[in-house]
Amino acid sequence: MDKTTGGHAAWEAAIQVLWLDEELLAVNKPAGLLTLPDGYDPTKPYLVGLLEERFGRLWVVHRLDRHTSGVLVLARTAEAHRCLNIQFERRLIEKVYHALVHGSPTWDRRVVDQPLRANVGRRHRTIVDPERGKPARTDFRVLERFDRYAFLEARPHTGRPHQIRAHLTWLGHPLISDPLYTYLLEPSERHTESIIARPALHALSLTFQHPGSGESMTIEAPYPEDFRNALRILRGRHGDHFTLTR
Repeated sequence: MDKTTGGHAAWEAAIQVLWLDEELLAVNKPAGLLTLPDGYDPTKPYLVGLLEERFGRLWVVHRLDRHTSGVLVLARTAEAHRCLNIQFERRLIEKVYHALVHGSPTWDRRVVDQPLRANVGRRHRTIVDPERGKPARTDFRVLERFDRYAFLEARPHTGRPHQIRAHLTWLGHPLISDPLYTYLLEPSERHTESIIARPALHALSLTFQHPGSGESMTIEAPYPEDFRNALRILRGRHGDHFTLTR
């Protein structure tokens, strides 16, 4: 079943609960599901609404793009919301993403400290803009190299819209199957739906202090099937070419 056009039940079945206590709820968000209501079509299913039907009122502290899968944490009390918001505002939360990108980087690690401006043009892209952009930093590390693609780790230190996608585009390595940010590639290079049918970005983990106990905790979201399958395809197709970077 295509959940992008399916009903609430299909989405509810696809949401994996990773952590649940009196103060926190963490889930593995499926790709294709909005985090918050659609401004143009409020009838579309969205993650927070589906979860509130099961768990009662929830407070949003961060969000993921519609087509990004992975870990998302929600507060279950106003005090937990306040505590988590402070950690996000002070950049105390460690976020780790995994990405499949076009091209094979010549570097092993790269820090991108480039200001970003959101909602540019009719497509509402985020772009690097040194004059009008807001500060943004993402640390990248190569995990595997393939013939024409690569598997990267991204650690954003700020939370700008489309930050990882925009910084990767600035580097010349946009996400595989990201129609919004592969516009600089040759048309023949953009057709990667046979590898994965959505932007290849997964929010792997969040590390933060529990708002109740104060203890450090890490919540990790397993890869969804489409991301695992994309890795299998790339490793099978270009298996003689990849290298692992520590």
